[in-house]
Amino acid sequence: MPFCRVAVPKAVSVWQFDFSAQVVSQDFSREKRLLTARHFKAVFDSPTGKVPGKNLLILARENGLDHPRLGLVIGKKSVKLAVQRNRLKRLMRDSFRLNQQLLAGLDIVIVARKGLGEVENPELHQHFGKLWKRLVRSRPSPAVANSAGVDSHNA
Repeated sequence: MPFCRVAVPKAVSVWQFDFSAQVVSQDFSREKRLLTARHFKAVFDSPTGKVPGKNLLILARENGLDHPRLGLVIGKKSVKLAVQRNRLKRLMRDSFRLNQQLLAGLDIVIVARKGLGEVENPELHQHFGKLWKRLVRSRPSPAVANSAGVDSHNA
């Protein structure tokens, strides 16, 4: 039987719009972390948003950037075992990474309190989803902040 070649046409893209413009990077690179004591101090000294949760506290402050940054404070006093502290850090980073498009322009510090290490993973993910939404709702809208600044400047 003779060998014959069949020409197969190349695949043609049928997408009508560009997905790359809509996709927000969900990484947790160095630029999305609070790295220095000065950054942490700025959030602790003058938070614009404060969301208390079960066994934790979220503090936030506007950062003037187009992306959010995250800092974690999980001490040995509040969560004894290193295994639990590391698990909590992983879960918090993952939740932040998945919700960072909501949190753009904020520096966020999460402070762990006693009892957080005993909370199971699914409950923590659900809890963080609610906390991020509460933080976004408590955030002053840009129009209100700008008008307040104009009024105080003219007075």
